[in-house]
Amino acid sequence: MHFLLFYTYVADVLERRANFRGAHLKHAWAAQQRGELVLAGALAEPVDGGVLWFSAPDRTVVERFAAEDPYVKGGLVTKWTVREWTTVVGDAAIKPIRPEA
Repeated sequence: MHFLLFYTYVADVLERRANFRGAHLKHAWAAQQRGELVLAGALAEPVDGGVLWFSAPDRTVVERFAAEDPYVKGGLVTKWTVREWTTVVGDAAIKPIRPEA
């Protein structure tokens, strides 16, 4: 199953993230190495949130990631939300739907 994790950041995240960034990236890359985190990054202009794409058997994997993330624990994330994502187009789609010829 695919899931999206949405983060909402504090207004001054760019000024405050330096103390947490190394640990956050280590946490994220570890999840990627386990095959859970597919792609992740911050939203740009403005940098007010982040989006992380997970491939996992259930949402508890994503919830555990967020709860243990140094950005969340450090107060840089004001809100996080997990949404199941029904992917239908692309090589990695969980439920591919092809157009009829």
